[in-house]
Amino acid sequence: MPGDRLSQEERHAIGAGLADGLGYAEIARRLDRPTSTVSREITRNGGPRGYRAEHAHHATAYRARRRTPLDRPTAQDGDPKVLEFIDRFTATMIANGVPRMAARVLARLYTTDERSLTAAQLVRQLQVSPASISKAIGYLEELEMVERGREPQSRREHYVIADDVWMRAWITSARANASWAETAREGAALFDPGTPAGARLQQMARFFTQLSDDMSGGSSSAAAEDAATVLAALLHARRPLTADELTAALDWPPARVAQALQDAETYAPYTDPLVLDRPTPTSYTVGAAPDRLTPDQRRALTAAG
Repeated sequence: MPGDRLSQEERHAIGAGLADGLGYAEIARRLDRPTSTVSREITRNGGPRGYRAEHAHHATAYRARRRTPLDRPTAQDGDPKVLEFIDRFTATMIANGVPRMAARVLARLYTTDERSLTAAQLVRQLQVSPASISKAIGYLEELEMVERGREPQSRREHYVIADDVWMRAWITSARANASWAETAREGAALFDPGTPAGARLQQMARFFTQLSDDMSGGSSSAAAEDAATVLAALLHARRPLTADELTAALDWPPARVAQALQDAETYAPYTDPLVLDRPTPTSYTVGAAPDRLTPDQRRALTAAG
């Protein structure tokens, strides 16, 4: 019995025990149930003053119906190859500096067929405490690798992998390298490059400066600048333009315009909140990123115009 669900009769007995002023332990003893079961039942259903047996019974049945397939073991969860891959995926992230729990959460989010997972689902799948999940999600949010939101008509938070997660990680890493370089340069100037300490810091500054430039400068930076210029030209024109028209207006070689248009389409994170749009197969214009405005906001803005 201790592992079974509470019956309607048991819930009436809990209600009667509360009305008689009995403690949780005494009610549990009379029902031959663990005290934690009784405590959890009362807490979930209004507390000692608001507990109602009928309401608790129906609420529990409703919660059971609402559970998603991920609340229960799935065929995928029992697939040895899938489990082996998740373990290797997690181990790879840990070996590259991701904290163990954050790596486990990220691996689950990446390998689920669902659009997102809730904290409760992650707790059940990973068999850890809610606090562990919360800490891991907080860490991943700081790195902009995970986003949280609420489903319509639901108070539960859902966590999802950001669409441009690796682009964000790349940019974050480049910024971190630039910060290391700046700090090392300050140290080299403070200690004097002619001293052993200053020489070490100067060497460190050169290394991280080169690494930062390799990640965010050079041809990548030029490509981002060209893509931004093309978008600015289309925004200024306020009408669709062809590649030939852009070539003439910008006085660029056709290949440069073609590459800039391709980069603007491919690397949308660089251009957010604007996106390159094609009203026809051969013309281009600028639009708002689709994720920036809700359908209601778009309709309201259209009506206002």
